[in-house]
Amino acid sequence: MFDELTFPVVAAPMAGGPTTPELVAAVTEAGGFGFLSAGMLTAAALRAQIDRTAELTGRPFGVNLFVPQPDTGADIGPHRERLEAFAREYDVELGEPKWDDDAYPAKLDVVLEKRVPVVSFTFGPPSPSDVLRLKDAGSKAVVTVTTPEAAQRAADLGADALVLQGFEAGGHRSLFTDDPRLPGGGAEYGVLALLRLVAARVDLPLIAAGGLVHGADVAAVLAAGAVAAQLGTVFLRADEAGTSEAHRKALALAERETTFTRAFSGRPARGLVNKFMDALSEGAPAAYPQLNNLAGPVRKASAKAGDPEAISLWAGQTYPLAYDASAAVIIERLKVEARDAAARLDRIR
Repeated sequence: MFDELTFPVVAAPMAGGPTTPELVAAVTEAGGFGFLSAGMLTAAALRAQIDRTAELTGRPFGVNLFVPQPDTGADIGPHRERLEAFAREYDVELGEPKWDDDAYPAKLDVVLEKRVPVVSFTFGPPSPSDVLRLKDAGSKAVVTVTTPEAAQRAADLGADALVLQGFEAGGHRSLFTDDPRLPGGGAEYGVLALLRLVAARVDLPLIAAGGLVHGADVAAVLAAGAVAAQLGTVFLRADEAGTSEAHRKALALAERETTFTRAFSGRPARGLVNKFMDALSEGAPAAYPQLNNLAGPVRKASAKAGDPEAISLWAGQTYPLAYDASAAVIIERLKVEARDAAARLDRIR
């Protein structure tokens, strides 16, 4: 499917608000492919978003699901004590740090019911039985991986394609296992290195992701063997995105560094450094989704106040190169840049 796109760009699923039906439809109508993000939504909300997207475009689009994580049993007590200071600052009560499965079974039933043509998975591989259910419904299963070993595992279970997420990417790393001893939770491969290593190991369509914001980036990963480029950060400031105003302003100022943190959710994710990350990243336990549920009220209060210092400002390393525009304009600009980059390859004889 991805090698048949008019323009081989995929809008990454960005959970927590940035991805909207309007953004997915706009990218899809412009010749790319969009993914809705089901992460942290109820099954009913996901069904509504699928229906809304289908109203906006008659073209195929996908849905991304978070694979449930095992309860690590990590001690969150010290982290909770430090987080209390932010709860007092924003005058909220902390959330309940409970484990949950993100309503995964119910949302899988929704995508099967709606016969979503492409379903991707983050945080781990789906079970072989889930892959079979999708294929029986006529859907393609795509798995997001961060290492060659994870790519092989996904291929062995029957994945139809892989998203290769380099360490440059914004948001959560799609690690199959989060090693609490490492800030990034596991091995860190750049997108081009990961693309070449995986291409030598598995025979599947590969979609490259990680810090891609320019048409030349798209051309580069296509030249390296990808069938498409998945971009998220460049769409955070799109007119159709649901990115909060505080997040948009922080992106536009482009004054902050990016780094990995577990402080917000309990899993490593790349975002712009703010006071919350400075205060809570060190020692944050590998405990997803408990920390995500615990810090939820603080994030919401910070966003409501227009304050960027306690919200998750997810963004890739190249975020200063993103800009304000409609999704259609962004796609058109990417096309022009990609063509220019491809033309420069004529120098190779």
